[in-house]
Amino acid sequence: MAAELQKRTFSMETDNSSDSKFDDDGRPKRTGTWMTASAHIITAVIGSGVLSLAWAIAQLGWIAGPIALMIFSFITWFTSSLLADCYRCPTTGRRNHTYMDVVKSNLGGRKYKLCGLAQYGNLVGIIIGYTITASISMAAIKRSNCFHKKGHDAGCHASNNMYMIIFGVAEIILSQIPNFHELSVLSVLAAIMSFAYSLIGLVLSIAKIAEVGNHVSTSLTGVTIGVDVTSTEKIWSSLQAIGDIAFVYSYATVLVEIQDTLKPSPPENHAMKKATFAGVSITTIFYMLCGTLGYAAFGNKAPANFLTGFGFYEPFWLVDIANMCIVVHLVGAYQVFCQPIFTIVENWCSKKWPESEFIAKGYIVTFPFCGACSVKIFRLIWRTIFVILTAVIFPFSTVFLVCLELFHSGH
Repeated sequence: MAAELQKRTFSMETDNSSDSKFDDDGRPKRTGTWMTASAHIITAVIGSGVLSLAWAIAQLGWIAGPIALMIFSFITWFTSSLLADCYRCPTTGRRNHTYMDVVKSNLGGRKYKLCGLAQYGNLVGIIIGYTITASISMAAIKRSNCFHKKGHDAGCHASNNMYMIIFGVAEIILSQIPNFHELSVLSVLAAIMSFAYSLIGLVLSIAKIAEVGNHVSTSLTGVTIGVDVTSTEKIWSSLQAIGDIAFVYSYATVLVEIQDTLKPSPPENHAMKKATFAGVSITTIFYMLCGTLGYAAFGNKAPANFLTGFGFYEPFWLVDIANMCIVVHLVGAYQVFCQPIFTIVENWCSKKWPESEFIAKGYIVTFPFCGACSVKIFRLIWRTIFVILTAVIFPFSTVFLVCLELFHSGH
């Protein structure tokens, strides 16, 4: 009976939305496909952490490293498939638009508020980390050019502060993209950039492996106790490596929001499972190649990030291109992880003050080369403040900077 009711509700929603610009619940009509969802997934999953996988494999070795990658790949695919089935309420067929809606629909009570707090806290931490990583990559471009001109032993130091501000200004502009439905082009571009710098890393690793006289130490168990590290360091670095691998697969915090962009036909859970399988499979292939080839190139001395950590100096222009691709990718990834926060705050304010023109009223503004866009004063102000806090003020804070630099040292 429940299955029939869900099927009937789904059918009604499909019929109602086919002749309108809006879905049956008044939200903008969804146009996403499994391919656009895959782009969102790849943008969210493949981060600059892929460049630290050589270090992670070095800590675990040729056996445990690839096995850990495969295990977390399966866990991510399996749990994401389960979460995709929670998008619609099994009894009413009603859509759950956010991760918090899913938790509330299935668990009820106050548990969803705790899960929501954990989700949004995690998202804020991720986007602050993206700001730090992007600024490091921008500074690495300047350092790369300096090393090329003055030699590899030159003291080419570059401050990240100005680059954080530049990154923040770009995000303030892009944050005015209304919702996930309008992010497809940016996500596709970001996904292409993630493939680009991953491929550059692979090419440079292969070139280093083929270098005459490049003899590095590798082993089945990774870094050697008594030679490379102490027994205590081996334990902690192995645990950190496992944590790194687990981290680079994480995207469940935005899965439901990505699924909410999919067209109602075919059923959203079917399309999302297809997108998840494609996205996770592609990322696993890249992770495996980057990790194993990077380890073969650098051995047990693999740097935490072989682009910003200067595992490679030449050709400097290729290293520059790779770092620029990282920056462009993180610009898009920042927006992907921001959208759930933007949505929850703006929906809450709309329900709290439904008659407020300050919140609801949009103004049509024409921008050169972009055409006419709807601008809401509340959205403009609040999103700008949020980006300033997460892309400028928090990263400049001593406590956040120290914590995130320690986090980055493992990625």
